[in-house]
Amino acid sequence: MDHPLIGGLDDLSAEQISERITDLNRKLSIAMRLGNGHLCNQIRMALTSYQGRQKYLQDQKNQTGNSNPHFDKIDIS
Repeated sequence: MDHPLIGGLDDLSAEQISERITDLNRKLSIAMRLGNGHLCNQIRMALTSYQGRQKYLQDQKNQTGNSNPHFDKIDIS
């Protein structure tokens, strides 16, 4: 389930997504030490969104060799 307040993941580069995942992992560690379970759940949901987008970008790169930006379009020829 994607976090409802995160938008515009399509506009981020793989590097920006990686940086945000690193930052969220650091924040999750802090929230866990403080014992704030609700905040941990929100951060985990945000992490899931970013990690899903990161996996999508990696799959796209692996399938197309990074040469075709429209790999997910249906070819009816």
